[in-house]
Amino acid sequence: FIARINNKYVIGEAKFLTDFGGHQNAQFNDAMSILQMPNLKAEKILMLDGHLNYSRMYEKYCESYRDYNIMSVLVLREFLYQI
Repeated sequence: FIARINNKYVIGEAKFLTDFGGHQNAQFNDAMSILQMPNLKAEKILMLDGHLNYSRMYEKYCESYRDYNIMSVLVLREFLYQI
């Protein structure tokens, strides 16, 4: 995902997480790679949807990555208008 809004650039990765276990973790780690790109002069976001294994995914990732822009695509429009 690439956008320009209010003279700012936004780059993001969208993932639909459906599989349980290792595949779900691999998809998440693949999406996280965009947040760790150095020297990227754009707002970085992740859009994660689907069925999350809440017992593990929520505790492991939501607490660790709370300072990043990780959201559902359902709220993307609201996020972009707040930039």
